[in-house]
Amino acid sequence: MKTFPMPNTDITAPQVVLGLMRIAEKSDEEIRTLVRSARDAGIDFFDHADIYGGALHRCEERFAKALQLTPVEREEVVIQSKAGIVPDGPYFDFSTEHILRSVEGSLRALDTDYLDILLLHRPDALVEPEEVAAAFDQLHASGKVLHFGVSNHTPRQIELLQRHLDQPLVANQLQLSITHSTIISQGVAANMQGLEQSVVRDGGGIVDYCRLHGITVQAWSPFQAGFFDGVFFDKPEHAELNAVLERLAEEKGSTPLGIATAWITRHPAQMQVVLGTTTPQRVTDAAAGADVELTRPEWYELYRAAGWLVP
Repeated sequence: MKTFPMPNTDITAPQVVLGLMRIAEKSDEEIRTLVRSARDAGIDFFDHADIYGGALHRCEERFAKALQLTPVEREEVVIQSKAGIVPDGPYFDFSTEHILRSVEGSLRALDTDYLDILLLHRPDALVEPEEVAAAFDQLHASGKVLHFGVSNHTPRQIELLQRHLDQPLVANQLQLSITHSTIISQGVAANMQGLEQSVVRDGGGIVDYCRLHGITVQAWSPFQAGFFDGVFFDKPEHAELNAVLERLAEEKGSTPLGIATAWITRHPAQMQVVLGTTTPQRVTDAAAGADVELTRPEWYELYRAAGWLVP
């Protein structure tokens, strides 16, 4: 599978990441099989969050218990986690105290001395950047977190944080699929009066902003039709898209899921696709899809089949 040097880090990153938000009820053997499938496919990058699993740090605990990584095995993988959501509210908390407490909980649950990357999980409207900076400074100086990033942040939210940070923000995890691609589609239809697609929703070109500043876009829910309303595969309302996915899959010796992955990895921003599946075959198909080369006409054909306008 294709890899790339992740800007502002020492990480050689795969273009597909295994997200582990759904492993709480899986057996140790099921988790090992899932991770083994990922590793066999070239995925050595694993995404967690403190809130995944229904109880704080539950999925992180299940991952560590099932794998029991040796120090050498730990060095072979990238472990990323997220902090900032308080589900009991629900609300967000980017205070120094909350970030530090969350990271300590993640380190205990994951049975590791450090996180390769820590992301702030969705924007906190009450963020005080100085508090974030204080937490990041402590975590970085102690070696408990090597790199930092954000999730679902706009350009101005990133700039506000970065102004106070000594560490570069290296990733922004954003929802992106062929059908949920406003962060790309708005730019295609910019300046089109009266067109819903042209409405700016992310503070002004988040994908371009990330490219300009060496921030890796990590695409979550890469096969969701919309906002948590199911995948677009085999859905009657996405019949045209599925027909193109199936045709291209047959032509390229791939699968519809592989082609949907390739649509994201074809973008020159060198995005990562964050999988949420617990099915080993889908992990394998997605990883193989990252190596499929889509032509520009094929990429735009999928884009139009998903219902987006090319003016």
